[in-house]
Amino acid sequence: MTASSSASPAPHEIVERALELSRADGCVVIADEESTANLRWAGNALTTNGVTRGRTLTVVATVDGAEGTASGVVSRSAVTDADVEPLVRAAEEAARNAGPAEDAKPLVEGVPAAPDFSDAPDETSSSVFSSFAPALGEAFARAHAEGRELYGFAHHQVVSTYLGTSTGLRLRHDQPTGTLEVNAKSFDHARSAWAGRATRDFADVDPRELDAELASRLEWAERRVELPAGRYETLLPPSAVADLLIYQLWSSAGRDAAEGRTVFSRPGGGTRVGERLSELPLTLRSDPHAPGLQAAPFVIAHSSGDDASVFDNGLPLSATDWVREGELRHLLTTRHSAELTGLPVAPGIDNLILDAGGTASLEEMVADAGHDGPALLLTCLWYIREVDPATLLLTGLTRDGVYLVENGEVTGAVNNFRFNESPVDLLARATEAGRTERTLPREWSDWFTRAAMPPLRVPDFNMSSVSRGV
Repeated sequence: MTASSSASPAPHEIVERALELSRADGCVVIADEESTANLRWAGNALTTNGVTRGRTLTVVATVDGAEGTASGVVSRSAVTDADVEPLVRAAEEAARNAGPAEDAKPLVEGVPAAPDFSDAPDETSSSVFSSFAPALGEAFARAHAEGRELYGFAHHQVVSTYLGTSTGLRLRHDQPTGTLEVNAKSFDHARSAWAGRATRDFADVDPRELDAELASRLEWAERRVELPAGRYETLLPPSAVADLLIYQLWSSAGRDAAEGRTVFSRPGGGTRVGERLSELPLTLRSDPHAPGLQAAPFVIAHSSGDDASVFDNGLPLSATDWVREGELRHLLTTRHSAELTGLPVAPGIDNLILDAGGTASLEEMVADAGHDGPALLLTCLWYIREVDPATLLLTGLTRDGVYLVENGEVTGAVNNFRFNESPVDLLARATEAGRTERTLPREWSDWFTRAAMPPLRVPDFNMSSVSRGV
C-alpha cells in the first residue's frame, strides 16, 4: 500500500486489510462507499444543491465456543487505514462478550468472486441532473405564469458495497437510487398536491410532466366538498399501494408467523403459506434482476434480526413470489429461521412488484368509479403506524389531495381522513387492479424506493375519521 493511499485506502483494500487483521474464527467485512447529489427548490426557484461522499465499514466477527458460535458487529463511518485494526478488535471483543448467537450458521462459501471487486466505486455527481435541471427551470417558468409554486427536491445516490469473508467471498454491488418529489401549491397556499418518481439515473423523469399532473390536481381542488367519515369506493394509486404492501412485506417474517404472532399465523399453529389471500390473480414478488428495479443479488446484512442474519452475508438471491395468483407462497426467512419453521429459505430482496395482469390506467379506473355513490381518488398516505400485528391493522392519514369522483369524473377535492385498514384484508377485498407501473412510495421513500405497483379499486375503504390536517 502506498503512502498516499494509507490514509484512505480503496474499498477493496480496506476489506482485505480487515480480513488480514482478523483473529476471530470467522469474519465478514462490508465496505459501503456512498456518493450523493441533490437539488432543492422552493417557490419556483432553486435553493440548494450539493454533492457528498462517505464510507461506512462494518465488521462481523464470529467466535466459536463450547456452547456455540457468538457474533460481534461493529460499524463506523469515515474509516481510514488507521481505524481498521481498532474496528476489527472491537468486533472481536463484542463477539467474545456475547452469548452464543441463536442464528449461527457456517459462513457462506463457494460464491464466485465479482470480477470488478478491485475496481473503484461508482459515483454520482451533479452531472446526473444535466438534462433534468433545464427542464426543471422550464417547469418553474410555466408554474409561475399559471399561478402556482413548486417545492421539492431531487436526490441521487450511488452506494458501492464490497463484501469479503474469511471463507473467501469477494462480492460487490453498485446501487444507484434516485428520487424526485414535487409539491405544487396555489399562490395563496390554500391548495396543495404532490407527485413523486423513482429513477436510477434521472434520464427517465421529466419535471414538466409532473408539473402538468399537479396543475390538473390543483384545478380539481378549486371546488371543495366536505365528506364525513365512512366506507367509500376508493382508488388507491400505485404510490399508496406500495406504502401498504412494503409494510406488509416487512411484517412477513416466517418465524414470527410460525410462533403465532402475526397476520400470517395459522390459527392452531403453523403459518398461512398455501392459503388464498385474494380472489384477484395478484402476484406479489421480488426479483433482484427486475428491469429498472435492479437490487443486490446477494444478502447484505449489517445486523441480525427476525428477517436477516449476518451469517447469511453473501447468500445468493433469486426471484421470489411472496404471493402467486392470490395464494401466499413465501414468508421472509433466514437459513436459521427456515430450519426452525420448515419453510424454504427466502431472504428479503430490495424491491417489490405487484402484478395482476391488469391493463387499465388510473384514469380509466376513475372513469368507472362513482356511479353508485361518491368515490374517492387518493394521492398518497403518510404517518402509517401499526395498530394490531395479529391482523396487521394499520392507521394513517391521507395527504396532498383526496378527490371526489362522481359518475366517472373528478368533481372536486374533499377533506383528509384518518384510515384504519389491513393491507392483507385490502388484497382480499380489492375488486380491480390496473396496470403495474414503477412508483415511489411516499411514506417509506427514505428506506425503500424500488417498487412497481398497479392502482387498486377497493369498494369499501375505511375512512375512520375526518382529519383537519393538510
